[in-house]
Amino acid sequence: MKKIALIGMPNTGKSTLLNRLTGAHAKVGNWPGLTVSFLSARLLVGDQMAQLVDLPGIYDLKGYSEDEKVVTTYLETQKPDLILFMMNASQVDRQLNLLSQVSNKGIPVVMVMNMADEASALGITIKANLLSQKLGLPVCLLSAKYGQGTEKLQQLMREGLKSAPLKALTPHEVEDAFKTSVMVPAQASHLLTERIDKVLLHPWMGLPIFFAVMLLLFEGVFAIGKPLQDGMSWLFTSLRKEALEPLVSGLPAILQGLLLDGLYNGISTVASFVPLIILFFLFLGVVEDTGYLSRAAFLMDSLMSKFGMDGRSFVMLLMGFGCNVPALLGTRVIRSKGLRYLTMLSIPFSLCSARLQVFVLFIAAMFTTEQAPWVLFSLYLVSIAMAMLTSLIFKNQYINIDAFVLEIPPYRLPTWRQMVLKGWQEVRHFLVRTTRFIMLGVLLIWVLTHFPQDAASGSLETWAGQLSQWMSPLLKPLGINEQLTIALVFGFVAKEVVIGALAVIYGHEGQALIDAIVHNIDWISAYSFMLFALIYTPCVSTIATIRNETKNWAFTALSVVWPLCIAWLVSFTFYQVAMMVRLHG
Repeated sequence: MKKIALIGMPNTGKSTLLNRLTGAHAKVGNWPGLTVSFLSARLLVGDQMAQLVDLPGIYDLKGYSEDEKVVTTYLETQKPDLILFMMNASQVDRQLNLLSQVSNKGIPVVMVMNMADEASALGITIKANLLSQKLGLPVCLLSAKYGQGTEKLQQLMREGLKSAPLKALTPHEVEDAFKTSVMVPAQASHLLTERIDKVLLHPWMGLPIFFAVMLLLFEGVFAIGKPLQDGMSWLFTSLRKEALEPLVSGLPAILQGLLLDGLYNGISTVASFVPLIILFFLFLGVVEDTGYLSRAAFLMDSLMSKFGMDGRSFVMLLMGFGCNVPALLGTRVIRSKGLRYLTMLSIPFSLCSARLQVFVLFIAAMFTTEQAPWVLFSLYLVSIAMAMLTSLIFKNQYINIDAFVLEIPPYRLPTWRQMVLKGWQEVRHFLVRTTRFIMLGVLLIWVLTHFPQDAASGSLETWAGQLSQWMSPLLKPLGINEQLTIALVFGFVAKEVVIGALAVIYGHEGQALIDAIVHNIDWISAYSFMLFALIYTPCVSTIATIRNETKNWAFTALSVVWPLCIAWLVSFTFYQVAMMVRLHG
């Protein structure tokens, strides 16, 4: 199979083009350094199948960062049949040296000048045929975002797979070719972007505006998503009563309990929160793809430096709101080992989508619709505060020796196609993890809460009850009861299991589960539980990623023990102070 490599600087649209050409759900974002490992998909080019590989965005083939090593190693060991060299057509000057380096690899090259629509809006004129003639390689003007120019690119790819290797180009030859072929007006600038940035990047107002935007995002998620979530709960409850219970009525009672109270209750309760998860990532995707999150990294850089990190670290923390694992992988763009370790130690505090499901359940149960966004917002603030506290404590042990460089793109309107792909990608990831972890988790929990057979289901005499009694002295001072204790134990495997575990433990689903939670705990215990679930030991996948990325067992152990200790301390402090205030209030 032919191999085609996508190479270019960060923020040139490589992943967007991969999605456009192949329909693959590669991660697309409007900040640099997002693609940190191989993303590939098959593509029919003419009459032959090819593998299109999206390599990390780099600035230099002679650099020493992890991303640059990934690219150079791939070119040396895999020997692709064609390189698609991606350029941002509106910012060509800083990309010329990399093109010269790529030309020295002895591989056919097609130059893709992406974002041609933005270049045209800035008054930039690109004479593609003249540029192609001077460089001795095919040139394609393209807008991967809107699909303009993809047919031409397909043709050039077919021809490129049959063409001879590109002759080596010196930096001087590349610069001369662009000087005569690309005309940039003296006043070319993104005027709208500059005007907006005067407000959003204001030294004093920038950060308050950012947090206000995030609060509005949460408001929108709950205002629209709560009725949808209630509808899903009603649907699953009706399906059980009207269809499933009659269907399994002839089976032995223990098997009915396993299928209905165990498997179905666990899975359906988790699935009922899918609308909220979709909305959260759709709204966050809008903020991300407009280019605003890059501004957030810029705004946070000065503050982050006081804690031993920089704006890149904040970007990775934001990525961790989706899932901690890709955020940890994203730290490969950080050259300084000390900064990378410090960032990796902080990322697991990010409120990931798995934890979000748990918090949405408890917030819906214990708080009003008006209170809910503020409660969730407070958990995000605690999440960031814990990451900052961790970096402050460990910054002298893991020292940053690397300068911060960040590309800030112009503001862009996201397309519906991008939003749908982004939402589906997150939901698909959620469903895959559901299948992998939650089914096994809820089945195991059902066994623990129903055996030995002579014990009453969910009682202290069951195996789960015995385990909760053993851990009770540790978690009771936090207001966490036996049922919540068992859920936390299984949450160590995957945080998604927590909701399914509660459905099995309480023997209810949907609204009935929410009512059961309200009946057993108050809002202080619920918030204490959420604080602990937010901060304590990361899931198995996160721990495995830290171990694989660092090859350091001592650091991996630290990443497990430190969050567990600080989680207990924070939850204990909150619960005891809140109860004291209630008692004397």
